[in-house]
Amino acid sequence: MKRIFVNIGKLVQVENREAVLKRCGKEMSDLDIIENAYLAIDGEVISDFGSMETLSRLSENGVEYWLENMADEVVDMKGAIIMPGFCDSHTHLVFAGSREREFIDKIKGLSYKEIAARGGGILNSAQLLHNTTEEELLRQSHARACEIISFGTSAIEIKSGYGLNPQDEIKMLRVAKRLGEITPLTVKTTFLGAHALPARFAGNREEYVNEIINEMIPVIAAEDLADFIDVFTEEGFFSVEDTDRILNAGMKYGLRAKVHANQMSFSGGVQVGVKYNAISVDHLEFTGEEEFALLKDSDTMATLLPGSTFFLEMEYAPARRMIESGLAVAIATNYNPGSSPYGDMRFMMGLAALKYKMTTEEIINAVTINGAYAMGLSESHGSIARGKRADFNVIKEIPSLDFIPYSFTSPLVEQIWIGGVKI
Repeated sequence: MKRIFVNIGKLVQVENREAVLKRCGKEMSDLDIIENAYLAIDGEVISDFGSMETLSRLSENGVEYWLENMADEVVDMKGAIIMPGFCDSHTHLVFAGSREREFIDKIKGLSYKEIAARGGGILNSAQLLHNTTEEELLRQSHARACEIISFGTSAIEIKSGYGLNPQDEIKMLRVAKRLGEITPLTVKTTFLGAHALPARFAGNREEYVNEIINEMIPVIAAEDLADFIDVFTEEGFFSVEDTDRILNAGMKYGLRAKVHANQMSFSGGVQVGVKYNAISVDHLEFTGEEEFALLKDSDTMATLLPGSTFFLEMEYAPARRMIESGLAVAIATNYNPGSSPYGDMRFMMGLAALKYKMTTEEIINAVTINGAYAMGLSESHGSIARGKRADFNVIKEIPSLDFIPYSFTSPLVEQIWIGGVKI
């Protein structure tokens, strides 16, 4: 079906010239906008866009005649804003149950490591997931997927990592894949078997790494369950040497690297991620000039997760210095039950403004085109461009784009279109 949206107040994040795969450093302040615009879609993809003035020049017999003959439906936007759907490149959306008890423990003063030592944390989620059937896991995860769609997210990465054994890791990835089939979301999947050391391998991390390499990766690759492979590289979790072995094994099966890097310390996660040409390294609360230089000279996206920093009450990643050093920065939710129980990208945008001191233009780039890049999707998602998927949000009339991060709890998203279909 051919549709044309007319009288758009602002058409945001358009590619009028050459294709943009990501924006780095000062370029993150660039945000192409067309005032008083139109947008044409043909089925699932964007076919054309421009100013209403341009549309008038294209229509020798008048705009009305052109619209009646070139579109199956004309939608009058009456001054509303259209911008790309949000691209959330780091989530743990598939999980069972919840962990609000640990939230109360945290309020009472226990640290993240103390909660984990008492049987909480990732191992708690692993036990809950083990005791949950695949169909029930799908039901719970589908509800969360529908929730994030309602917030304006149209593309998402989903990790495993609460299985910690071959059967349950595969169960998680199957559910993630099914979400991409039964919802309009574009879903990319990541194998994160190296998320924590399961209790059955206590004191024997090397043997668990061997199980990941020898038993999990071959099956997951054979069944085409994952696009990426990830490791939580941190003291008390997995070392740089462990990460090197796991990423090297994944690479041999065509799984591109991602890394949970430098969340709690200067862990070396950035260095090993860049070594393996990781598509992204994520968290990055502990980063400095060495990491900045490595990332600037690489094809790896720096992905920041302000929701978990907020929840854990940690120091925020040095986003301002990253951008000033020329890095590309993406923002994602890290939606998970233990350290970021938030799936709303607009909340992340508000945190990025307040805590990272990012501008509105930088934030929009971080949650659209750069988020798409961090999932390998920027050729098809993340901007308004001819031939890209017609995923976009309609924002009610607001004083300026700055109102989006400023008023991040207000319900500003009026319509959500994914693949050319109104949700």
